[in-house]
Amino acid sequence: MTTDLAAFAKENGVKYFMISFTDLFGGQRAKLVPAQAIADMQEDGAGFAGFATYLDMTPAHPDMLAVPDPSSVIQLPWKPEVAWVAGNCVMEGEDVAQAPRNVLRRLIDEAAAEGLHVKTGIEAEFFLLTPDGEQVSDPFDTAEKPCYDQQAVMRRYDVVREICDYMLELGWGPYQNDHEDANGQFEMNWEFDDALRTADKHSFFKFMTKSVAEKHGFRATFMPKPVEGLTGNGCHAHISVWDAPGAEARTNVFAGEGEGPTGEVGLGEQGKHFLGGIMKHASALAAITNPTVNSYKRINAPRTMSGATWAPNTVTWTGNNRTHMVRVPGPGRFELRLPDGATNPYLLQAVIIAAGLSGIRSKADPGRRYDIDMYAEGHTVTDAPKLPLNMLDALRDYDKDEELKAAMGKEFSAAYLKMKHQEWDSFVSHFSRWEKEHTLDI
Repeated sequence: MTTDLAAFAKENGVKYFMISFTDLFGGQRAKLVPAQAIADMQEDGAGFAGFATYLDMTPAHPDMLAVPDPSSVIQLPWKPEVAWVAGNCVMEGEDVAQAPRNVLRRLIDEAAAEGLHVKTGIEAEFFLLTPDGEQVSDPFDTAEKPCYDQQAVMRRYDVVREICDYMLELGWGPYQNDHEDANGQFEMNWEFDDALRTADKHSFFKFMTKSVAEKHGFRATFMPKPVEGLTGNGCHAHISVWDAPGAEARTNVFAGEGEGPTGEVGLGEQGKHFLGGIMKHASALAAITNPTVNSYKRINAPRTMSGATWAPNTVTWTGNNRTHMVRVPGPGRFELRLPDGATNPYLLQAVIIAAGLSGIRSKADPGRRYDIDMYAEGHTVTDAPKLPLNMLDALRDYDKDEELKAAMGKEFSAAYLKMKHQEWDSFVSHFSRWEKEHTLDI
């Protein structure tokens, strides 16, 4: 049943709606709409100039309309007179094919047509920094191994508690919060859900976390590697596939027992082939899951202060072992440890589904299961591909992967590659201090 946003406003005391969409670079864009005008906006959408955001458009394009999806509406717990609602981008009556939420919706429909309903949970890691972004916010957070540090988490209790209280209020089912492996780093977990709902929650979580941090005088960042020498921000995704969406789901179609490396860890044939698709497209996946120049300072990092990067650099999978790109911690699901905090919430879910469907359709085999400690013995693995060394390599791998590009959509892939290559060109044209320090006297 469709939510009437005007009635929602009246019942809940909402004065304004934020109609929000996410662009190709993960930027969250919104218009603030008074509740008195929301009925028209629910019908026609709020108008945006696409060129003014990171979408592949020009100033000559007609208005892009963000049509709110009322099922996504969330009343801001810290400012209840405002409600956030995700918008689907439309231009001249057609979905904007490059818009990330539209890419995900289309792939969800494709999977559903084959009786597959993807559910995911994500582990969102972030740092709390000083407002200028230069230092960890807590000057006493200096431990060499700070993961799970109870003193450090309690010194930021007010921020963590407020965010968790809001997730409880929203019914997300948060179940644990901790200080993570880097000084100043935290992780908060909530229950898994259908892929679109997880993407919406992920998008809102980033907005909420930044807002609460600012309220307390800090700066929250999901940047993959904001502090040199410390563990970076991952965004691990836990993936399973079911026979129906939402509460109608009864059977985990990934689950199964049998012989072979996948059957031994509780993945049936569908799970095996979905995982096979992830492994098959892994290098190209990185262009989406690790979308920034800074991303490759996380997945190709040297040993960090805590002793481990907790990030992969090789395309391998395993059982319950956190040193690989994919681990299978229990029957019927697996964890993709490749994504980082900069990943676009909608494109992350979309590319997981695209790769997984490819694997199921082609009956892809995930290959050998490695049960070694990759941080200690990774040098012994000679028959598995290395992940891209930088963003340009990832973009080239994505461009070569015709199957994945087609699955994500021709218009999306062309726009994404074009704009990301422009970003890379901007990076390499930047003159850095390193260049002078190493070249001035040659």
